[in-house]
Amino acid sequence: MQSFSLGAGLASLAFWGFIAAVVVAGIWYDIRKREAQQETIRRLFESGRELDPAVMDRLLSNSGDKADRLDRAFKLTGWILLPVAAGLVIMGLVLGMQFPEAKLPLLGAAGLVACVGLGFLGTARMAKRWYDGDEKDYSEV
Repeated sequence: MQSFSLGAGLASLAFWGFIAAVVVAGIWYDIRKREAQQETIRRLFESGRELDPAVMDRLLSNSGDKADRLDRAFKLTGWILLPVAAGLVIMGLVLGMQFPEAKLPLLGAAGLVACVGLGFLGTARMAKRWYDGDEKDYSEV
């Protein structure tokens, strides 16, 4: 049986602590963004001015920002994952020269990451159809 040192335990604790911090930071950011949006809407109502329905629809919708389009996010994710898969292949081949038993698992992980990346690219193409014809110009709003 293999024994683990205190350093290995601290390293794993640091890794999972980092993952938890990233998740909490993402949730915190979304909450603050939503609060800022609600504050903007509240101030518009308190001003007493007449509001255009198109402006209200844009403010109240979750996908009013062009950066929030799912097809773009999926495409970007796919294009990030494909070089990661290539890097895993290279790492598997290089590491496989020193430790032959590590080659096959790393090549399998590379294949999995490549499949996920290709899946994201396919999903991006499918999601792009949702936005066709929905290209309203909100620059004057």
